[in-house]
Amino acid sequence: MRTTRVTVAALIAAAALTLTACGGETAKPGAVNQISGGQSQNKAATVLDRPFTKPELVLTDTTGKPWNLREQTKGKPTLIYFGYTHCPDVCPLTMSNIAVAKKALPKADQDNLQVVFVTTDPDRDTPDSLGAWLRAQDPSFTGLTGDFTTIQAAARSLGIGIDAATTDANGNVVSMHGAQVIAFSPKTDEGYVLYGEGTTVDDYTKDLPKIIKGENP
Repeated sequence: MRTTRVTVAALIAAAALTLTACGGETAKPGAVNQISGGQSQNKAATVLDRPFTKPELVLTDTTGKPWNLREQTKGKPTLIYFGYTHCPDVCPLTMSNIAVAKKALPKADQDNLQVVFVTTDPDRDTPDSLGAWLRAQDPSFTGLTGDFTTIQAAARSLGIGIDAATTDANGNVVSMHGAQVIAFSPKTDEGYVLYGEGTTVDDYTKDLPKIIKGENP
């Protein structure tokens, strides 16, 4: 698999152009539009020249307890995604793809891999509802909710743009958020690989063994 190398500065500059518009459960087909950044055909992984620093982020997990991102993922291969449970397509597909690929790993690697889903719609994604949604994907996934401003700042530090949820003329709740998955190395705890919306199960299945080791996919 070939990889693309881009700078963190370029990703942050493009963050405003890489938002996916996710509607509510009644969203019509075609409601999701993505302006791709850092990903093209036959290239799933974007290896960053300057890795992202892991955000200092403390939110609430699905058990209602504080969860410190840096402390609880230190030294572990970690995938982070910002989305929300009412998203009709992109978010569940992304998490499902990761869940399927994760099951192909040896048991020890499955246990070591951290997958963190941070909601962009904390008003509706309570710990209970977020937990129920993630258990349907993979019970080991970590779900985080909390103050929107805090979540937005953490996402932006990773070059991911998110906007507060709004309601359209038809009464559908719409959340704008970047569809990127950031992989953090267990060796450096830095976010060094980016995956876009079009990443498939096969892409993750092929790359995760290397992500587990902190190697370039």
